[in-house]
Amino acid sequence: MDKFLIKGPSTLKGEVLISGSKNAALPILASTLLFDKPVVIKNLPRVRDINTMLNLLKSLGSKIEFFDNRKKVRISKSKKPKYFASYSLLKTMRAGILVLGPLVSKCQKSITSFPGGCVLNGNSGRPINLHLNALEKIGMKYEIKKGYIYARSKGNLKGKSLKFPSISVGATQHLIMSSVLSDGKATTLKNCAIEPEVLDLTNFLKNAGANIKWIGKRTCQIIGVNSLNEISYSVMGDRIETGTFCVAATLTKGNLLIKGFDPKLIKTELDLLKKTGATIRLFKDQIHIKGPKKIKKISHIKTKEYGGFPTDCQPQFMVLMCKANGKSEITENIFKSRFMHAMELQRLGAKISIKNSKATIEGNTNFIGAEVMSSDLRASAALILAAIAAKGTSIVSRVYHCDRGYENIEKKLKKVGAKIRRVN
Repeated sequence: MDKFLIKGPSTLKGEVLISGSKNAALPILASTLLFDKPVVIKNLPRVRDINTMLNLLKSLGSKIEFFDNRKKVRISKSKKPKYFASYSLLKTMRAGILVLGPLVSKCQKSITSFPGGCVLNGNSGRPINLHLNALEKIGMKYEIKKGYIYARSKGNLKGKSLKFPSISVGATQHLIMSSVLSDGKATTLKNCAIEPEVLDLTNFLKNAGANIKWIGKRTCQIIGVNSLNEISYSVMGDRIETGTFCVAATLTKGNLLIKGFDPKLIKTELDLLKKTGATIRLFKDQIHIKGPKKIKKISHIKTKEYGGFPTDCQPQFMVLMCKANGKSEITENIFKSRFMHAMELQRLGAKISIKNSKATIEGNTNFIGAEVMSSDLRASAALILAAIAAKGTSIVSRVYHCDRGYENIEKKLKKVGAKIRRVN
């Protein structure tokens, strides 16, 4: 297993180019199963989850051609599509479940493994019952045997009105793409997630001829079409990578010009960073951010669905609050177990106490280098940031979590002044 060896503290200065969004690209790739004609996807990030999804599509009969150092792919359909999505491919990636609906929509059947990925809801993992219950309402029948979902439908999936019992990015994306080829009346989805990655998927599908419109803030209407058109599409920049580098600049008294992302999409995060003392200038697709000499505390941060503060940036902001000038609190409202990084931050010297869904951070921490272990994707980014700010040498293990969602993070960090290298 690879590890990161990091010597700190470092001040990060220079330019960072943001990669394509993993969380936008994965559902877009899954939705290519709906097409008969070729699809070109550009600005793909070179991360492990994308490779896994492309291998999954290959196993389902898609032909994949790579261009531009694998950042662009052409996906075309084979004459014999398959419908078995194996555990070996889905065990490392939660987004693999997103092939289920498109397969049933296109082939009227699917055998799909339960997915893996980060376990962030305590002992229950991240349940997919929201996906299955909603798909059942639009005509999918299924049974679960030996860890696989055996699903089928009689003809096309049927348009219906339904309301998600809770807001879910994955379930929203899944139902939108599964309804694109449905027949009968319109599918109306209420209580939808409206994250930018959801809107990137709907934009992609609409450009290919899907009939999708938003008829309220969280209500989406899809009227089925017979087929989708050939399309070339560029995936949006990565919102969480952008937030991570903004925190890195603020944390290290740094000075970064972050390119390739629309700042309007992370207004909440940038407003919080301004409160800590960061100096921020915004341009079209660029953010210039300078860290303060002394980081001001934020009394209370609460994670929330978009446009609130994103759970995927909570671990990175916890690191920042460790260095702030007083006590702060973070309430995690999305995932029950997204404080696993707190114990590892304590190994570096942080003073953090956890009670239920609330973390209390003492602040004024002098991080000292230590050996730490990643528990999930965003925790790995938080530990890397803390190690860059720490005095001495740190080793961050289990960096395969980081590789699932950050493209060449050590190369990007090294380019702006971090002393980081990958070791076996």
